Amino acid sequence: MPHNNTDSNQIKEVFPYLRTRDAAAAIEFYQQAFGAVEDFRLTEPGGRIGHAELKFGTATVMVSDEYPEYGIYAPTESTPTGSAIHLHVQDVDAMTQEAVQAGASLIMEPADQFYGERAAKIRDPFGHEWLLGSHIEDVSHEEMQRRFDAMFEEDSPER
Repeated sequence: MPHNNTDSNQIKEVFPYLRTRDAAAAIEFYQQAFGAVEDFRLTEPGGRIGHAELKFGTATVMVSDEYPEYGIYAPTESTPTGSAIHLHVQDVDAMTQEAVQAGASLIMEPADQFYGERAAKIRDPFGHEWLLGSHIEDVSHEEMQRRFDAMFEEDSPER
């Protein structure tokens, strides 16, 4: 059933929220790796960060420490995250190198992709995946689907 967007219930913004085991270290990593700028943070007297907001260009990403007492957990080796953040950047190769130098694990080397981007994938030291992409060509939806289908035909076991 389609959602009825009235003025009173329209979505205004969406903010990714990353939960980590060491929010202070994560914030420092995001600043070094991606040039994020901290907008503000709320810190408990014991040092645990309850909420922080970082600017990635014009987008805001929220970060906090774990709060197991409230069911808020960070990803682990055995329970990885089910999401990723995609950053469009000027130079995917340079950004990937900066992220790895800052401590990220390289999952996918930068490579040209069927959908018109040069893309890479990294995992930050806190278990979150980041897709980094730079625009390299305009690709229509139809051409993108054709290329996507061709990819699966090439990988088909019947071949």
